Amino acid sequence: MDEISKHQLEHEELTLALLHTRGEVARLQEREQLFSTLLGGVNAVLWALDWNAQRIIYVSPAYERIFGRSAAMLMAGYENWHNSIYPDDMEYAAESLAQVLETGAVEAREYRIIRADGQLRWLSDKCFVSRESAPGKPPIIVGIAEDITEKKLLEGELHRLATTDVLTQSSNRRHFFECGQREFEQALEYGSPLAFLLLDLDDFKQINDRHGHQMGDQVLQRLAYSGVTTLRRGDLFGRIGGEEFAALFPRCEPALAEQIAERLQRDVRRLSFNHEGATFGVTLSQGLTHLRPEDTSLDALYARADAAMYQAKRQGKNQIVVD
Repeated sequence: MDEISKHQLEHEELTLALLHTRGEVARLQEREQLFSTLLGGVNAVLWALDWNAQRIIYVSPAYERIFGRSAAMLMAGYENWHNSIYPDDMEYAAESLAQVLETGAVEAREYRIIRADGQLRWLSDKCFVSRESAPGKPPIIVGIAEDITEKKLLEGELHRLATTDVLTQSSNRRHFFECGQREFEQALEYGSPLAFLLLDLDDFKQINDRHGHQMGDQVLQRLAYSGVTTLRRGDLFGRIGGEEFAALFPRCEPALAEQIAERLQRDVRRLSFNHEGATFGVTLSQGLTHLRPEDTSLDALYARADAAMYQAKRQGKNQIVVD
């Protein structure tokens, strides 16, 4: 092969190699673009942390959308992530992240962040030690932080619907007695006082018959509002029947419980309603009782309060009977 042919062959081989390399580069760029596009569409942040240096070494594009903050700033300092965490959740988030070094993975960690615009968001942030972390080398923690705010809001709404009386927005019967049972058990354990109040609107059927069920609903709603605003913080209040409500006063001495019931009685008597030019008021019959040494269940208090309330009805209504 002459010298010219040899150089021509080498040139062709070099050209083919360059074309192949260019093709590989183009394919890599396409894959990288595809990967970035896929990551950009995921409503979660993929991240990697150099544990010893406390430095973020990778964060996916969703970080800026979910946190509302600059990814460049985060790469410059991990504290930008840490400082975004809602203050009440900061200790938990830090402790649960540190657990990954002992367990290898932490899958159940949820905490809140504050976006740069002030929005509060919930994250489910799962993390684990990367398999690429070689023995003797700094551990790399990788994770995926998913925005679960909508899920949390839905859970909260479902809980509200399951525990709240739709009409009056007070506790429903089941939720009231579930919470009441816990308070009863604590009162027994610590020997603390407990009072149970049962209250019923007088002549509620006549209100419905004379003024209509919509007006009856308004009466129930305003009674519930009076109950919630009259009781102390930590007291329980709920609708347990049609026009029947109950209240539980944890750590409340008998004299104070009577004062609260009397204040509620006065507040309800002050309520005024108007329907088609007719003005009317409402009254309550209340039965109040207190925890006794022989009581073994919350039902015992409920039964005594119920008997006292019906005694108030028989004695002329619009009064409180204490048993």
